[in-house]
Amino acid sequence: MRVEGKVIPGYGVASGQGKDARYPLGTIREQVKHFQQRGLDLSPFFMGTINVDIAPHSFSLGKPKHFFDGVNWSSHIPSENFYFFDVKLHYRNRSYQGFIYMPDPTTKPEHLQKETVLELILPKIEDLAYDQLVELEVDRSQLLID
Repeated sequence: MRVEGKVIPGYGVASGQGKDARYPLGTIREQVKHFQQRGLDLSPFFMGTINVDIAPHSFSLGKPKHFFDGVNWSSHIPSENFYFFDVKLHYRNRSYQGFIYMPDPTTKPEHLQKETVLELILPKIEDLAYDQLVELEVDRSQLLID
């Protein structure tokens, strides 16, 4: 399934650009070793997220590619659960394969996303900027777009 979305600014915490003193290198960089231990290698990807708003569409969870429960990755917050879904981002006649990264809203204590925003972990895309339109391709069995 494909859906159009717009790249929007996030909190900057995932990449470390948000200047949160607790996570100076970013939350993804701190989490990646925990995901690696559970079988998901994110080392080929940029250590941050791309936030894409798919409004007016919404999404609902299917069967994630990966689900990790009780990841104790930080001494600053309680353990979190994480979902990962396959995604392909189409932009300027190129495609980039990666994951939708979704901390479980029931275990995430702060930096919650708007319900139409998906956070993507992808290779670095040099010319991608805020307000640009992209197309996301997702597996319907993993994530349903309404």
